[in-house]
Amino acid sequence: MGTIVIAGTVVLVILGFGNHVWWLAAVAVLFLYTQYGRSGSTGPASRTSSPSSTGGSSAGSNPGSYQAYRKRRDQQAKWERRYRRERPLESRRQSREKSS
Repeated sequence: MGTIVIAGTVVLVILGFGNHVWWLAAVAVLFLYTQYGRSGSTGPASRTSSPSSTGGSSAGSNPGSYQAYRKRRDQQAKWERRYRRERPLESRRQSREKSS
């Protein structure tokens, strides 16, 4: 994604030598990419999460970290266990279909 944005920005800057509005478009693309496109977050507020319990390293504070992955994985496992508990017949049928 980053290379596409950079390539698009370069093209807009080259076009900007004839018409300066293209330079403004290049700046707008870079601004939108830094605000919304870098880590899949919804804005700058979500990137400033609290420091992780491992001493506040930068790897633990971004949304794509291993801790975030573990949290999502544990939540998914919790939902799957609940589904199997609440719907045993459907769960057995799905496991039979999966194995064959």
